[in-house]
Amino acid sequence: MNRRDFLTTATAASATLALGGCNESNRQAIDYSKHPKKQECDTKSININRNKKTVIKLATSWPAHFPIMGTGVEKFVQRVKDVSGGSLEIKLYPKNTLVPALAVFDAASSGQIDAFHSGPYYWKGKNSSFSLFSGVPFGFTAEEINSWMLFGGGMELWREQYAKYNLYPFMGGNTNIQMGGWYRKPINSLADMQGLKMRMPGLGGEVFSKMGVNPVLLPAGEIYTSLERGVIDATEWVGPALDIKMGFYKVAPFYYSGWHEPGSILELTFNKHSWEKLAFEHQSIIEVASSEMNSNMTYDFHAQNIKALAKLKELNIDIHQYPSDVIAEGKKALKEVITELSSQNKDFKRVYASIDDYLKLSKEWSDASLRYFLNER
Repeated sequence: MNRRDFLTTATAASATLALGGCNESNRQAIDYSKHPKKQECDTKSININRNKKTVIKLATSWPAHFPIMGTGVEKFVQRVKDVSGGSLEIKLYPKNTLVPALAVFDAASSGQIDAFHSGPYYWKGKNSSFSLFSGVPFGFTAEEINSWMLFGGGMELWREQYAKYNLYPFMGGNTNIQMGGWYRKPINSLADMQGLKMRMPGLGGEVFSKMGVNPVLLPAGEIYTSLERGVIDATEWVGPALDIKMGFYKVAPFYYSGWHEPGSILELTFNKHSWEKLAFEHQSIIEVASSEMNSNMTYDFHAQNIKALAKLKELNIDIHQYPSDVIAEGKKALKEVITELSSQNKDFKRVYASIDDYLKLSKEWSDASLRYFLNER
C-alpha cells in the first residue's frame, strides 16, 4: 500500500470512529477491544431527563388566548413540551388567574412563580433603566433593537440589571412599530394635548408628560371602559390588528401614526434560581424556543397589521399624523427626559449610552440603505 492510500484509509477509519463514538445505534458495530481509548460522550448533549418531568409556572400580563401576545406564549409552551418529549411542562397562567397582570415581576422575583411574559417598561418604577430595554421614542426599530440586544451588548446589560432582582430575562417578542394612539378629539396642534389623560407606559409616558399630557398606566382589560367613560381622553395600545379587536375606534375615532415605540420588546423572564436549577438540556430548549417565539411574534404582528389596515378603511377610520409642533416638542422632551434620568440613575445612563452609540451607527446604515430603498419603492 502506498503512502497516499494508507493516509486516506486511516483518515476514513478515524472519521468513522469519531462519528460513531456517541451514537447509540452504532455501538454494536464497533469492536472497542481494538480501540481501547473509547471516546467520552458529552453528557450535556444527552437526553438525561427522558424519565423525569419538570414543571414550570409561568404567568402573563395578557388575557387567555389574547391575539398574538397571548397566543404566541401558548405556542411557546406547547413547543417546549414537544421538543422536550414531555419532560418539561410549562403551566401557563393568564393575567389575574394566579397573580395580577402587573404583579408578575414581583411574583417571579420572590419565587412565587418561575417565570412571566410581559413588557420591561412596566417596571420602570423599580429602575428607570428597565424602560430602555423595551425601546426609546424616535429610537430603535424592531430589527435594530434585536441587533443591539444580541450583538451590541444589550442582553448582557439587561441580565445584569435584572439579576439585582433575582431575574433572568429573554426576548419574548416584539410589537414592531406601534401606532400613536386613539383620541376622542382631533389633535390639531400641541395646545390640544395639554391636560389630556392618556394611557401611555414607559419612556413614551415620560415624554408625553413633558408635553403637557397626564400619562396613565392601565392593564389591557381596563383601557376600553376607561376610554368609554371619559376616565381617560386617549390611549395608545399597539397597532391596527390588536387595536381593532379592542374596539377603541368606537369611542375614540381619531387614530394617529406613532413614534413613541418604534420597536418594543416583550420579555420572557425567569426567576434566576428557578432557571439555574433547570437541566442544561431544558435550558437549551427554552433558549431556542424563546428565540423562535421572539421571531414569530414579531412577524405575526406585521402580518396581522397589514391585514388590519384594510379593515380600518372599511370602518372609515383615517390615519392621522401628529402636527409638526407636536413632533418637535416630542424630540425636545425626549432629550430632557434622557438628561434627567441619566443624572438620577447611573444604570439608566450606562444603558442609554450603549443604545445611543449603537443607534448612531445604525442610523448611518439605515439612511444609506433602507431609507433610500423605501423612498424609491
